[in-house]
Amino acid sequence: MSTTTRAAVLWGAQQDWKVEEMSLDDPGPGEVLVETAFAGMCHSDEHVVTGDLPVPYFPFVGGHEGSGVVAAVGPGVNLVEVGDHVSMSFIPACGHCKSCSSGQQNLCDEGAKLFDMHMMTRSAGDVSHRIGDSEAARFAQLGTFSEKLLVSQDSLVRVEKDLPLDIVALVSCGVATGVGSAVHRAEVRAGHNVAVVGIGGVGINAVQGAAISGARRVIAIDPVEFKREKAMEMGATHTYSSMDEALLAVPELTWGEMCDSVILTPGVVTGDQIEPAMNLASKGGTVVVTALAGMLESEVQLNLFMLSMMNKSLKGTVFGSGNPRADIPELLSMYREGVLKLDELITNRYPLDDVNQGYQDLRDGKNIRGVIEF
Repeated sequence: MSTTTRAAVLWGAQQDWKVEEMSLDDPGPGEVLVETAFAGMCHSDEHVVTGDLPVPYFPFVGGHEGSGVVAAVGPGVNLVEVGDHVSMSFIPACGHCKSCSSGQQNLCDEGAKLFDMHMMTRSAGDVSHRIGDSEAARFAQLGTFSEKLLVSQDSLVRVEKDLPLDIVALVSCGVATGVGSAVHRAEVRAGHNVAVVGIGGVGINAVQGAAISGARRVIAIDPVEFKREKAMEMGATHTYSSMDEALLAVPELTWGEMCDSVILTPGVVTGDQIEPAMNLASKGGTVVVTALAGMLESEVQLNLFMLSMMNKSLKGTVFGSGNPRADIPELLSMYREGVLKLDELITNRYPLDDVNQGYQDLRDGKNIRGVIEF
C-alpha cells in the first residue's frame, strides 16, 4: 500500500522548487505518517538552492521546520499515537546513543543520516518515497514542504493539542536554534551585553533569548531597516546596520566593556565576518557561529594573538545546543505564558504552490519568517 502527497521538490541546485506528486509507503517499524499543518521557510533550504549546502541526491523534498497531526503509526512506535499533534525536529533524538545519553541530544548519532537518500529506519535500497520512477530524498529526513510526511518517530516531538500549529512549526527549528544560541551556547546572563548579527528567523529569536535571560543591552545588527525595527519589538535595545557601524558605537555605549557575547546569524556566514565579530566581543567574551557557511568555506580571518591574550572563545552550535525533546515543549510553555513572542514572527503565509514567491520574499528581506500553510 502507498499514500500520495504533493510536495515542493528540487531537481538540482540553482533551480526553482517544483510541486510534484509523490508516493509514500505505509509506515514501517518505528515510522509515522503525519498530515502536515505548517512548514517554516527557513534560510537553510535556500542554501540547498544556492549550492552552499550541497546535497548528494535529487530529487530533493525541501523543508525541515514543521508541525502536523499523526495519521498512522507503524509497528513498534511508542512515542506518539494517531491524533497526536507533533512538532518536527530536524535533529532526531534516539535517546540511547552516547550524545543523547550524555545530554547532547542535538548531536544525536542519527544526525549522521540526515542527508541519506533512504530513511534512517531502513536499509539502503529500501525505497519509501517515490516521484515517478525516482527515489526522493528529504531535507533532514523530514521534507516538510509536503502535505504528508513519512518519518521516524525519533524526529517527532509530541505537543499539547490546544497550541496553534503554526506556532508549533516555528519552534522546531528557528526559535529553538535562536533562543538556544543565546541561552545555551552563549550562556547569556542578567547584565550582559549581547550583539546579534543578522535578524532573520533565527537571529530574531537570539534577540528574544538574550532579552529573556536579562541582558542589559541587546544589540541587533542588520542592513534591512524593517528587520531592525522588528528586533526592537522583540527585545533589542539598540540597532545598527552593520558590524562596522556597531564597532564605532559600542565602545561608548558599553563604557568600553564591549559585548559579553556576539551571535552570528546572517543568511550566510563568511570567514571575513569572524574578525569583526571577535572585535565586538569583550575580554573573556564569546562569539557563537550559528548561521551556515558554504560547506567548502575554510578561510577565516582571525587575530590569534588577541584570541588568546583576551581570553576569548569562538564556538559553533547546532539546534542552539539544546535538546529538542525538552526545549520544544519548554519554548511552547513560555509562549503560552506570554514570555516568548511567536505570533509576531510570521510575516507572510503561502500556499504550497507559492513556495518560490516565499523564498523570493526572503531574498528581498521582506520576511522574518514565512510559512507554508497546508
